[in-house]
Amino acid sequence: MPLAVVRGGGDLATGVIYRLWKIGFEVIVLEMNRPTVVRRTVAAAQAVFDGTHTVDGMTTSLIAGKRDVSLLVDPHAASVPDLKPDLLVDAIMAKKNIGTHKNMAARVVALGPGFSAPEDVHAVIETQRGHNLGRVIYHGEAEPNTGIPGEVGGETIRRVIRSPGNGNFHSELSIGDMVQAGQLIGRVEGGAVYAEIGGVLRGLIHPLVTVTTGMKIADIDPRAARKNCFSISDKALAIAGGVLEAALVK
Repeated sequence: MPLAVVRGGGDLATGVIYRLWKIGFEVIVLEMNRPTVVRRTVAAAQAVFDGTHTVDGMTTSLIAGKRDVSLLVDPHAASVPDLKPDLLVDAIMAKKNIGTHKNMAARVVALGPGFSAPEDVHAVIETQRGHNLGRVIYHGEAEPNTGIPGEVGGETIRRVIRSPGNGNFHSELSIGDMVQAGQLIGRVEGGAVYAEIGGVLRGLIHPLVTVTTGMKIADIDPRAARKNCFSISDKALAIAGGVLEAALVK
């Protein structure tokens, strides 16, 4: 069974992890000890907090070999030389390269901007919504980060909630709850956080994560389809398709 190591366990990374697992790869996810993922219900990274987490029938676990996918707390990929993966995917989505290089595995693939193929990695996958989403780039880079969230239901900036200060975010709400514009979402060390639009709350950062001013802490989907909060997104699966091409096409 070929081994794939995926750096990052966020919602987009989980689409990649899921596709690799479905076609028969053994998958090991590398994460930080306090993942900053917001869409936690559809992220393998939630296993860091809960021990195990299941998305679309795939269970990720901190206990190696006990579930479908294993997760290691290893943000610097120190385990990679010993693991000797056939495939390594950088799915951290940091918008820059924080240490991934093409000598880490027989095939190394990176998601989004910050990487150049074939200099840094063997292939780059476009993550920007639009005509090229999921396209494999063997020569060049992905589109640069615009700093503006992708449009969902006609909304961009207002759908993403950012921290008003430093500390920990606490909310009485849960992912999947419906909210109205102006509704109190939670607080960061006493600073109130309100929804700018109505919709379904599809993301909340974990309360154990220390946040900083301007950091993404919640996400509202104006389309208000609650069921979509609990399954891997179309964007994640499209990106995952690009990874499969880059991994398997000789």
